[in-house]
Amino acid sequence: MKQITIGKQVMTAPAIVAGCMRLADFTPQQMNHFIHTSMELGIKFFDHADIYGGGKSEEIFGQALKNDASLRREDMILQSKCGIAAGYYDLSKKHIIESVDGILQRLQTDYLDILLLHRPDALMEPEEVAQAFDILQESGKVRHFGVSNQKPMQIALLQKYVKQPLLINQLQFSIPVSNMVANGMEVNMETDGATDRDGSVLDYCRLHDITIQAWSPFQMPGWKGCFLGAPEYGELNKVLSELSQKYEVTIAAIATAWILRHPAGMQVITGTTSEERLKEIASAVAIRLTRQEWYRLYLAAGHPLP
Repeated sequence: MKQITIGKQVMTAPAIVAGCMRLADFTPQQMNHFIHTSMELGIKFFDHADIYGGGKSEEIFGQALKNDASLRREDMILQSKCGIAAGYYDLSKKHIIESVDGILQRLQTDYLDILLLHRPDALMEPEEVAQAFDILQESGKVRHFGVSNQKPMQIALLQKYVKQPLLINQLQFSIPVSNMVANGMEVNMETDGATDRDGSVLDYCRLHDITIQAWSPFQMPGWKGCFLGAPEYGELNKVLSELSQKYEVTIAAIATAWILRHPAGMQVITGTTSEERLKEIASAVAIRLTRQEWYRLYLAAGHPLP
């Protein structure tokens, strides 16, 4: 499994992350098998959130971990997120600390390798977040921190107060959903992609050694479903199919390789419950698309080149 550097050489981690959002309906036995398959593929990084399945995903994962002595906690990287409540966002000191306690209890572990703030909270007081981070780090409950779905100035504001480096920003990114690339390509144009919706977050993260984790890597714009095989993206799927034949992998692997080809050194978060699809995605790490192939996929998704 290809390894990437998180932050300023804070840690190395696999380029593929097993996303656990859809695993709430697994039995502990199914979860156990899923974890073993992931680990065998070199995917030792697992992404959770306290809201996934109402906490059920973490709970079943924790049961599977506790009941199998061959699964060693120190061999894996566990990441979770907090901050989304029922109808509002909450990044208060109290909520963050209580959320982490709940996460650790459900996962049946003493610590998280990484905690992410799940969504920006308009009422966030960064001084409170800083206090929460200090308490969690000094108690050994959380080792590293990051954010999710945040713009550069939101990150900069938070980093002004917290002493821990923010290592990760989790952002939606796929071949069709790639405005953070498009707005840098269509500079000074009147095209839709020229609209900067995120404050040049891609460049900001690269400048500040923040690893981007790409979530929903196969999603169409507007949450219309998976673009793999979708008639709305006939040209893209045609190119994906041609390249899948060339590299002898599936189209899911090519779509993943497109993200991994970017020099930002992103991680790809899977969202699959299928172990076969997980294997397909993992095969992408062996592929390095040429510059021409990368741009061909980009154009096939409907993006223009000025």
